[in-house]
Amino acid sequence: MTDHNTDTPTDAADEEESAGLACILSFNANDPCGAGGLTCDATAMASVGAHCLPVCTGAYVRDTSNITDFYPLDEEAVDDQARTVAEDMPVQVIKVGFVGTPENLAAIAALADDYDGVPVVAYMPNLSWWEDHKIDAYLDAFRELLLPQTSVLVGHHSTLRRWLLPDWTGERNPGPRDIAKAASDLGVPFTLVTGLPLPDQHIDNVLASPETVISHEKFERIEAVFAGAGDTLTAALAALLATGMDLPEATNEALHYLDRCLDEGFRPGMGQVIPDRLFWALPEGEETDEDEEDPDAHPGADYFEVPFNETKH
Repeated sequence: MTDHNTDTPTDAADEEESAGLACILSFNANDPCGAGGLTCDATAMASVGAHCLPVCTGAYVRDTSNITDFYPLDEEAVDDQARTVAEDMPVQVIKVGFVGTPENLAAIAALADDYDGVPVVAYMPNLSWWEDHKIDAYLDAFRELLLPQTSVLVGHHSTLRRWLLPDWTGERNPGPRDIAKAASDLGVPFTLVTGLPLPDQHIDNVLASPETVISHEKFERIEAVFAGAGDTLTAALAALLATGMDLPEATNEALHYLDRCLDEGFRPGMGQVIPDRLFWALPEGEETDEDEEDPDAHPGADYFEVPFNETKH
């Protein structure tokens, strides 16, 4: 009888090659201006060599200047999306951006618990554009439900300080280890704190645990305001971890990747600058030089003040 087995050597090689692309389950909102959200996650992850599994948690109403509203999906829709794709493809890392409701956070925390051993990289954005009662409910749920599942927490120094150390009374500002300790008390082993002010117009970005500073990258301060920088950094970090890098190396690579994205940033509208997450795809001689400054700070923007410089990734 003729053997119709289709597992030829070529097929096996193709399967091995396709299986080698790391998959990241990414929970985030749709951003219609393309600054952050799922568009950012997909392009940043692809840019550093991984495959994004985008799970939509809702939709922003926004442009490049302001976020004016958010329409969440219900938790059943979010959970069904995630579990369906996670049963089909191996998930190396779970990335959590803005998910809109405590109920969605609960669904994601339950899934992360079911996939114990898969690292969770979580980003806390600036939520000052939102109503106070929604911010409080979201932060409380994130603290109680998701932080115990989180492997690496990412956020700007001022955002994490207000959230995790609201009663800080020390004479000095809390440092990255102070913030990392507060996060660790809630179950997070590592925290990436961005935008730490330094003398001589510099800022620092620090990966810390409660015990030590693990790695850091220092940049010269600029005044431009970027939309989507935090999502870009977190997506790149999650993707690089999924490809097998250790945490310090992945953090440094993600920060340098963000640096180049901002270096080639562009202003498509009348608001903030958007990182060019595919900067490497520009034809030679057509690099952009969109380094205009925006003196107005708008609620909902990311304040990752990283310089336009010639750092090579």
